[in-house]
Amino acid sequence: MTVAKKPELAELLASARVVSLPLRVKFRGVLEREIMLFEGPKGWTEWSPFTEYADEEAATWLSAAIEFGWGEVDAPKVDRVRVNATLPAVTPERVKPVLERFGSFDTVKIKVAEPGQSAADDLARIVAVTENYPDVKIRLDANGGFEVDAAAQLVENLSAKGIELDYFEQPVLTIAELAEARIRLNRLGVKVAADESVRKVSDPLAVAQAGAADRLILKVAPLGGITAAKHIADEAGLPWTVSSALDSSIGISMGAHLAAYNEEGIAHGLGTVSLLAGDVCDRPLTAQDGWLEVKRVAPSSSRLEVFKADDHREDWWFERLERCYRLL
Repeated sequence: MTVAKKPELAELLASARVVSLPLRVKFRGVLEREIMLFEGPKGWTEWSPFTEYADEEAATWLSAAIEFGWGEVDAPKVDRVRVNATLPAVTPERVKPVLERFGSFDTVKIKVAEPGQSAADDLARIVAVTENYPDVKIRLDANGGFEVDAAAQLVENLSAKGIELDYFEQPVLTIAELAEARIRLNRLGVKVAADESVRKVSDPLAVAQAGAADRLILKVAPLGGITAAKHIADEAGLPWTVSSALDSSIGISMGAHLAAYNEEGIAHGLGTVSLLAGDVCDRPLTAQDGWLEVKRVAPSSSRLEVFKADDHREDWWFERLERCYRLL
């Protein structure tokens, strides 16, 4: 891969900061989110591939960080975008306390298919949302955790309770399964969105070419940057939603800049700073009445110090950076 205006490694290292941000509830199996930040000539930028990702995948995230800090990104078309609330796989009694932190919202994305949980757990969580927030749109996100039959069964169970879905994100893992799931779920009146089938495959357009989704979920960092994500959206010709990867406010800013190009007016999954118990900015980039500002933000020196990662984790990230830089 290539990166426009690639800085020298020494320039990245000079401004690099590693932080560990605590989460309010477990999300994707973690309670601490490790992130590396850089300050480039265009402003602060974030590199935060999950720690289990291989260097090849992490290098794509580095391309996105470099683009935002050093490259040319078109000015956003709007100064704010709509966002949805995001609900981790919590128990029903935790639904309202978690969602209250998002303030006003008209759409909520609910995590399902959590390892170690059952279909009954998913159903109870969704029902609790509809009971506490009867007027919101419901989206589900399984992160590829279901088989086709299980995804269809959940939709049928929801339909029996009169619960409709805005769409079902990545109900199954592979593109072939997703194509089958789309047929099944479309018959039940539910649209299918693709996330992992876009960002974790060699060809991000394959899901559209296979007719396996009604909508794409785009994440800036895993796709290599705003320019690359926009290209995928244009080539695929499908509606799209921007989502976060459990970023700090810096990473959310990157996602908001991409969402600003979407003229559909849909709610994007960029409200996840509310899931963090700490952020790098004094004024975190969170939604106000369901809207998120599209702007660049900078960390505060005090918060960089408060959430500074342990020395051995800093060493791990610096070594990772050097390896991934060589892959660009």
